[in-house]
Amino acid sequence: MDPSADDGAEPPMDLHIATLAHEGRFWDVHLEFVEGAGDPAACRARLCFAPTDRAGNEEPGRTAVIIIEPTREEAVRTARDFDRYHLAAMLRSVT
Repeated sequence: MDPSADDGAEPPMDLHIATLAHEGRFWDVHLEFVEGAGDPAACRARLCFAPTDRAGNEEPGRTAVIIIEPTREEAVRTARDFDRYHLAAMLRSVT
C-alpha cells in the first residue's frame, strides 16, 4: 500500500517512517499516534526509535508528542518530511 495515496483510509497506529544508521547500529523509525491527548480535533504523534538488533529487554526510545496536525494523513506527511539529519538528532535526544 502506498502511504502517499489518498484513499480515505486512516494510517495504522504505528507506521514505519525510515531506517537510519547511528553509532554503529541500524534504527527503525516509527510514527506512533497518541490517542485521547488534548484537542480531539487534532492528531498527535511521536517518533519511536527501535534498534534493528534490539536485545530482549532493550526498550525503544520515544520522543514526546512532536507532531500535531489536523489529520493523520498530514501527520504522516510531516513525519516523512524529516530528513536523516533531523531524525538522527531526535534519536540522540532519546537514547
